[in-house]
Amino acid sequence: MREAEAFFHQQIPLTRAMGVRVVKHDTTGFTLEAPVALNYNHLHTAFGGSINAVATLAGYGVLWLELRAGAAHIVIRESSIRFLRPVRETIRATCSVPDQEQLQTFRARLAAKGKARLTLEVRVEENGATAAEFTGTFVALASSGG
Repeated sequence: MREAEAFFHQQIPLTRAMGVRVVKHDTTGFTLEAPVALNYNHLHTAFGGSINAVATLAGYGVLWLELRAGAAHIVIRESSIRFLRPVRETIRATCSVPDQEQLQTFRARLAAKGKARLTLEVRVEENGATAAEFTGTFVALASSGG
């Protein structure tokens, strides 16, 4: 977990200011948290942009772990989010790992074409209740340096 968190804090400095922490990553999913105390709006609930950023990072984290060898650069191509309820204390975003067939297709396309995309879904919750639903299409581009 520390490796992923250090990567975010070094490569995406905003994550440090937001207080983003990696709280779980394993073969089933990737979960990040950020305190509302550092990400609030005028109503003292989580700022929508912060919720969106944490959700985007959860999806990014799944692919970063999948391609950890540095064989590709990951970017977000397109995303959408539905806000369902306010978040008052902690933004918690979880992206489930896609099934093995999807990952194999993704890896094969990256190897063959130097570019692959994958759509991921992220659930943002607080105290077990869904606060937002995020869908993002991420693109991996083969890096020339490996």
